[in-house]
Amino acid sequence: MRNDPSDNGGLFVGRRPGTAPVRFRKLPERGSAARQRIDKNMARLLFVAITFLSLLCWGPIPIACLWIGSQINYLTGSVSFGILLAFVGLFALLFGTLRVMRELDQMWILVRRAAGYDQRSGVVGRVFAITAAICAGAFMVWFVLIHGPGQSFSSGNSGV
Repeated sequence: MRNDPSDNGGLFVGRRPGTAPVRFRKLPERGSAARQRIDKNMARLLFVAITFLSLLCWGPIPIACLWIGSQINYLTGSVSFGILLAFVGLFALLFGTLRVMRELDQMWILVRRAAGYDQRSGVVGRVFAITAAICAGAFMVWFVLIHGPGQSFSSGNSGV
């Protein structure tokens, strides 16, 4: 009797359909050197695409949605409608980007396995966390050092 929670999706009554752990076959046989080189380069390309999409989530997508919201506000004269459409656009674009990143991550796993690596997990979680930390650090540097204190420290007015 299988009653380990990791085997049955957290329930002790049996597995829910579609929740079985992914089981990879044995490590694939290595292809020719040219084929491995192609697969390695394809994996690198997918990794760069995942990183680029992750960086889009921390800057250009939110800024674009704010700009669209401001344009809607200008055209309609309704601040609430502009904010609503900015949030709807933000959620649609961010979740759409995350879905594309997840699909690219699955392709990355398969390409890495085809290149001869014993790849069992994806990279999208680590890439997303690292880009979040880098972008948060860059924002803090910009906010505190460049934009934040502003005129009180740089003009020599001694706070007047």
